[in-house]
Amino acid sequence: MALILTEEQQLIRESAKGFLADKAPIGELRRLRDTKDEVGFSRELWQDMTEMGWAGIVVPEEYGGLGYGYVGAGLILEEMGRTLTASPLFSTAILSVTALARLGNERQKNDLLPAIASGRLIVALAIDESAHHNPADIALEAHRKNGGYVLNGNKSFVIDGHVADKLIVPARTSGRRGQPSGLTFFVIDAGTTNVAIRRSIMVDSRNAARVEFANVAIGAEQVLGPPDQAFDDLEYVLDVGRICLAAEMLGIAQEVFEQTVQYLRERKQFGVPIGSFQALQHRAATLFCDIELCKSVVLKALQGIDEKSTLLPALASLAKAKTGETTRVAVNEAIQMHGGMGMTDEFNMGFFIKRAEVARQTFGDPNFHADRLARLNGY
Repeated sequence: MALILTEEQQLIRESAKGFLADKAPIGELRRLRDTKDEVGFSRELWQDMTEMGWAGIVVPEEYGGLGYGYVGAGLILEEMGRTLTASPLFSTAILSVTALARLGNERQKNDLLPAIASGRLIVALAIDESAHHNPADIALEAHRKNGGYVLNGNKSFVIDGHVADKLIVPARTSGRRGQPSGLTFFVIDAGTTNVAIRRSIMVDSRNAARVEFANVAIGAEQVLGPPDQAFDDLEYVLDVGRICLAAEMLGIAQEVFEQTVQYLRERKQFGVPIGSFQALQHRAATLFCDIELCKSVVLKALQGIDEKSTLLPALASLAKAKTGETTRVAVNEAIQMHGGMGMTDEFNMGFFIKRAEVARQTFGDPNFHADRLARLNGY
């Protein structure tokens, strides 16, 4: 497929841009941070997003969604990166919907997907258990008992876990920690007895949670997908998430670059705009080229999801690694080129650099994905 957007996709981008500029400017994130908002996002904004159809952007039409696909979702996330919009779109409408649509039985899909598309249900995916992302490093145990399961263990950095109504949790039903085999997905009510959820306010002013399971009894009907065989499906869900995070980081990189170029045109030293200095022009030109490359990489990866490409793991790692490095350079250059004002809290650039670093680390940093790409290619 050509790396260009259709007219309909362009309209989605423009619609998202206008909506977010009006409803979710960067000042909204500052307000959430300064008030230490317990939810971490505006429920009113999320309802408005739902009315726009965003909560059901990748939910199949037969379950009440738009069934539009991941290119459209990526364009929305790209624009959200430009305004640093906090919402459960990524955790619920992307990660959780992807897992449910891929693995759920008809009862689970009929119960959960329409509720997500209508904005009535927030679902979080609980994966990592340590400081470094490693999908196979799961120790949370699920022992079979009385026809069901009993869960013991912890999950950390669960995005939107503190406000989730349900959790999608991969746990170890056989094998040893570090082994890809022996993992099973479960759908668990957040209010289940002996599930303890503690909110964590992240450096980017978003929210995550630590979830503790202490002898949590659940039924066999809460299994999502085939038992003991969840790793490949987990990697697929993560790859979708990695690509969508890359789309968000692309939006961040573009926004800070455009703001920086505008500043270079306006700020004067020695009687001339600092943008006339060749050294700054070279740095801006290099960054521009890297961002243009990221646009192609991200679009190809989003298309790969919709086309069910066999190269999806490589596309996901390439997109996550390239945008992670480029976005880091973009925010660092923005701070440098804005000089002292770039370091002040009154200036918005600090919000971008913090969000960029969290997104960069989530589901694997560039080093993780460089190693993964090498392994995928037989090295």
